[in-house]
Amino acid sequence: MAASTPAPPLRAARIAVFAVFSLNGLASALWFVHIPAVTARTGVSHATLGMLLLLMSGSAIVSMQAAGKLTDRFGSRAVTTAAAALTTVAIIGPAFATDTRTLALALIVYGLGFGALDVAMNAHAVQVESRYGRPIMSAFHALFSGGALAGSLAGAAAQRAGWDIRTTMIVAATAGIGVIALSAPRLLPPETSARPDSTAPADAASATIAQGQRDSGSREPRTAAPQPSSPEYESSTATPQHHSAPCEAEAEAELAFAHAGSRGRPVERRLGRDTRKVLALAAIAFALLMAEGVVGDWSALQMRERVGADAATAALAFGAFSTTMTLGRLVADRVSGRFGPVAVVRWGTLLAAFGFALVVLSPWAPLTLAGWALCGIGLSGGVPQVFTAAGNLGTSSAATDMSRVFGFGYVGLLAGPVIIGWLTELIPLTAAMLVPFAAMLVCAFYAHVVAPTKAPQERAV
Repeated sequence: MAASTPAPPLRAARIAVFAVFSLNGLASALWFVHIPAVTARTGVSHATLGMLLLLMSGSAIVSMQAAGKLTDRFGSRAVTTAAAALTTVAIIGPAFATDTRTLALALIVYGLGFGALDVAMNAHAVQVESRYGRPIMSAFHALFSGGALAGSLAGAAAQRAGWDIRTTMIVAATAGIGVIALSAPRLLPPETSARPDSTAPADAASATIAQGQRDSGSREPRTAAPQPSSPEYESSTATPQHHSAPCEAEAEAELAFAHAGSRGRPVERRLGRDTRKVLALAAIAFALLMAEGVVGDWSALQMRERVGADAATAALAFGAFSTTMTLGRLVADRVSGRFGPVAVVRWGTLLAAFGFALVVLSPWAPLTLAGWALCGIGLSGGVPQVFTAAGNLGTSSAATDMSRVFGFGYVGLLAGPVIIGWLTELIPLTAAMLVPFAAMLVCAFYAHVVAPTKAPQERAV
């Protein structure tokens, strides 16, 4: 049956989330392209800048965890709006920093906004996707990549035109606040329906009573109801209290039994499964984003060392990866809708593994570029599927679960390049690419964890 056309408010919410993702990508790109100008203005060394970037990342991880709890309590619309406003205004801070201390403070504030916005906007994207009834998460992430591309081009154009960094950031922040003001009212309101966890005992109780009635019916044949003219009817209406008390007691006993069962082992087993699934999703997010971080930081240098490419050709390595990743995210939703999220993760990570293997084995620049391009296609759809799975676990702490998964993924994004750096002290850089290659194979093997979670009533024991 053909999918129904989404209602105008739902389409407006989708466009609003597109705008927020794009705005986040644009803000991050504006910061990245202006790092040289900021370091020149503040006089910080490369080593100090590295420590400050680590500080910013740490504040982002902290805010991710806080944003998950705040989203569960106040809803993703409120947290998305507040975090987007903070992130947009915070990009002004580094432009006005004059020394190490003020730059550190500015990057902490920006990290807090960036981390909170990543969690909140993905949580709201899950809410929009669930109401659409078809996969659209990858498109949101494609808009983030598109926003980052626009931000890098705008930042480059501003610097070429001779704009002061403070002017650039103020103009960008002003435009960003306008985008937020237009987008926030169109975001979906918080879901008011009861959470599955809160209704599980009642559902289990009803199911147990119904089952008991069916069981008793199978043991004792159902008799016809007494007719008004029969002696049985008069007897039953004359002394109803003799029958109602035992029935009420039996119903109360069955209800108590159902509550005891729902609060005991079945719920404990279900919560255990949910916890294990969160950890499994976090591990996959770590591996996927670790591989992405490795490509971002080491692909160009790997090409120079392995095939002797010049600087301009080596720079195409990350360009090939970024291009295919953006294109892959634009079509990943259709692939997921047709073949399912497990197929996207499994075949995508296998394709990425093949890309890394090609990079390790290739002696020619064109073939190496093809390997990096395959990595971009393979990695493009995995992270959105993981976030969708984490946001649809059906628990009362969906945003908190997502923040944990996203936090682990962000750690992988930061740790991947560091791990490769350590390994290069022992083995060649190209050989170190076997680490993300192996990680992709593990992700392919455990891709089934992104399968949609069954409804609580389907999982009841």
